[in-house]
Amino acid sequence: MTATDRSIELINVAAQAAADKLAHDIIAYDVSDVLAITDAFLLASAPSDRQVKSIVDEIEERLNKELQAKPVRREGDREARWVLLDYVDIVVHVQHSEERVFYALERLWKDCPELELPADAAATRGKAAEHAKDQAEQELDGELS
Repeated sequence: MTATDRSIELINVAAQAAADKLAHDIIAYDVSDVLAITDAFLLASAPSDRQVKSIVDEIEERLNKELQAKPVRREGDREARWVLLDYVDIVVHVQHSEERVFYALERLWKDCPELELPADAAATRGKAAEHAKDQAEQELDGELS
């Protein structure tokens, strides 16, 4: 079994929305062979709680506007450290960068096929590491001044 056309359409719109809000390391997996409850997972992260919330809001708005899709469940909104949007066909995980590293969902789903994403979303791969490096350099520069 593979992800349905509808699931892929949802993933692509959600991934583009996340990329437009500068999410890091956007990746999608076809989990339809291993899970009966959904076809695909989309993972994205951001370095701040505020940005996590912004990404989640944009995904939700775009899926509603473009595909008339509303989540059946939304969790983690209050803390904005790990927000889950369940659209039945897909599940979107937007995590704070620290939670992304700690929980490492990619390790759980690494045997599942990756779904091709829009170019803007694919270009976000490695952004979290780049951001962390920039932050460390800024802190070091601050200490040396």
